[in-house]
Amino acid sequence: MKPKLIALSIFAATAVTVTFFPTIQTALANNPTPPIIIEPPAVTLPGVKVEHPKIEVVFVLDTTGSMSGLIDAAKEKIWSIASTMASAQNSPDIKMGLVAYRDRGDEYITKNVALSSDLDSMYAQLMDFKADGGGDTPESVNQGLDDAVNKMTWSQDQQTYKVVFLVGDAPAHMDYQDDMKYPDIMALAKENGIIINTIQAGSDSQTTQNWQQIASLGAGDYFQVEQEGNAVAIASPFDKEMAELSAKLDDTRLYYGDKDEKVKQASKVAAARKLHKEASDESRARRAEFNAAPSGKSNFLGDGELVDAISSGRVDLSSIKNENLPESIQAMPVEEQELVIKQKAQERDVLEKEMKVLAEKRSDYLKKEVEEAGGKKDSLDAKIYSSIWSQAKEKGISYDEDSAKY
Repeated sequence: MKPKLIALSIFAATAVTVTFFPTIQTALANNPTPPIIIEPPAVTLPGVKVEHPKIEVVFVLDTTGSMSGLIDAAKEKIWSIASTMASAQNSPDIKMGLVAYRDRGDEYITKNVALSSDLDSMYAQLMDFKADGGGDTPESVNQGLDDAVNKMTWSQDQQTYKVVFLVGDAPAHMDYQDDMKYPDIMALAKENGIIINTIQAGSDSQTTQNWQQIASLGAGDYFQVEQEGNAVAIASPFDKEMAELSAKLDDTRLYYGDKDEKVKQASKVAAARKLHKEASDESRARRAEFNAAPSGKSNFLGDGELVDAISSGRVDLSSIKNENLPESIQAMPVEEQELVIKQKAQERDVLEKEMKVLAEKRSDYLKKEVEEAGGKKDSLDAKIYSSIWSQAKEKGISYDEDSAKY
């Protein structure tokens, strides 16, 4: 970087700190335990491309009895949404979270899945969501939104595209005296750069008015879909083979770390096994396509993946304590350990090349099917994608017109 540009960068950063420090002091004095830490906005010089953009998305999902069709659609489409977000020109880092809500008197009011780049573990919990309870309206929409905005660990980076999709078919309870109401929640979301989009299932007029107001206050989009969600659900001739390849790729992973790290890694492996056992071939193929993209690498590998760490040269095998290595190779001589890692890396390379070819064939097939069906412009997929593309653009995240994934 040229000296003059460096000097301008330092000046800009200093000016921001001087400007915002008194505001931060005042905010902390008036509210010693704010729900979200206030930080100065990031300084981005004009014309400088964001090399590693970030996307954080939380789905707030009504899981009462009338929502069974849309919950099933969510289970099938989460990976397509992730792949579509991953198709940005500058490969963003992607985190997802979930808030399931019902109402007081039901089995639960809310269940939360934290924002994480470990989409496998998130999906494993989504698979357990069932439509039940309810039977009356309104629902605890306010609590669901409150959890999404105030209980998720959102990035403090002002360049991160932070978005909530509220999905449900009943309006918010506004008569509970001890919960935060959505106008106040929307104000907090706006202060922290979180956009709130609303997706109404069905055509209840009171919900329409409610959802439109929430989207307006949340600087987001409102759209309505059929009660079942009318998501694009097209199988391809490549799904089964991609699903099987994905399982084989998962088997090339070896993890290292201390006891606490191995507990987390075991949980991730268990989540993937659950997915392969219970999810449809189509959903597994969608996951495989996401994992094959640069943005999906963190979900595929997780933390402490030995084969990638060694083959990339980031870590030297001799620097890892033997007890921290995978149990399957701890008793081997170093030469055999190195051979196992090398074989796993070679196997992974072959499988990834096969997956790339299949993913391209699958993508081309589905695009043709969607085009022949008229573009599916009223589908749940198209409406979510249109919001993502237009809103992410404000954060320097660009998409091609044909980047939708199904």
